[in-house]
Amino acid sequence: MAARLDQAHNRCVTGIPQGSIVRRTLRALCEPKRLLPIVLVSAALVAAQGSYSRDPLAVPLGIALCLAFVGVAPVSWRVLFPHGLEFSHGGVRLVLYAAIGLGVVLVFGVVVPRVLGMGLTLLTAPWGVVVSLALFLVGGWGLGRDIDMVARLRAAEERAGRFAREAERAQLLALRANLDPHFLFNTLNAIAEWCRTDGEVAERAVLKLSAMLRTLLGGARQPAWSLREELELVETLFELHRLRDPDLFRFELHLPSPLPVVSLPPMLLLPLAENAMKHGPAAGHRGDVVLTVVTAAGRVVVTLENPGAFAGHRPEGEGLAMVGKRLALAYDGDALFTINAAGERTIAELSLPMTGPHSEAPT
Repeated sequence: MAARLDQAHNRCVTGIPQGSIVRRTLRALCEPKRLLPIVLVSAALVAAQGSYSRDPLAVPLGIALCLAFVGVAPVSWRVLFPHGLEFSHGGVRLVLYAAIGLGVVLVFGVVVPRVLGMGLTLLTAPWGVVVSLALFLVGGWGLGRDIDMVARLRAAEERAGRFAREAERAQLLALRANLDPHFLFNTLNAIAEWCRTDGEVAERAVLKLSAMLRTLLGGARQPAWSLREELELVETLFELHRLRDPDLFRFELHLPSPLPVVSLPPMLLLPLAENAMKHGPAAGHRGDVVLTVVTAAGRVVVTLENPGAFAGHRPEGEGLAMVGKRLALAYDGDALFTINAAGERTIAELSLPMTGPHSEAPT
């Protein structure tokens, strides 16, 4: 019962998938970084057994011993010491581990040779049995400890990744809460003015702003959504700007037909759209704002152009830095983001894999 509880606790702590510890251990032993040293050491032992022993069964017996050591020792260690070597049980488990090793060595080093009528060999001579026992105990400890440490490291990396995604989600929520408050206040003030002068425009503005805020709240709860939803959100933002001043800029949208079915982190393009407005038309730079989507070589490229030359990243600016951080977290370096000046215009470009984010924040 205690062993079963330890195994269950070990799975919870280390994040090792549930299932047979034997299968998990054998899979870990077959990984190249462990399999190669095991094969080299075993080959050396079997070669020595064959060279210094004249019995024709010496080599098969050496192979059987190596297989027994590799198959039993690491599994025994991991079952008995799921949290590493400790003496909280009075060393009972250490004695049990030594007893298992002694049993395996006596079976293959004493009982089997006698049953088969073999003479003494390198590994079955008295000192050979002692060496075999030492190899069992030390080898099982080393391999089992290595497997557990790697498993714990992987689990820690997974937890760190989850924490990073949760932090990214928190930043996303903060970003949504801090969505260009001047734009929102100005839009609300404009709506109040339109209520007195043009009720139809005021109604359209309220509906668009309501739809945009509803989309923002829904998107903040999702790990990813479609490119179509992202583009609709950006279009709504531009439409709200144009409602306040229809002559402020002209918006062009160039999309492939059909629009590719691609998922991406929610509101990924929104900081780019806000930046295009804030430092473009809203800063007095008149001209066209152009959003283009193209696909090529398994990637989707989104380009946003706005009037006004890019003046470089501002130390206090958070929107563009957030885009870079979110891309690195979601795509593991497989996404590209650039923003540069092209004459008197700014061009921001995102290149994303069609397969979508590599990692998604948990819901």
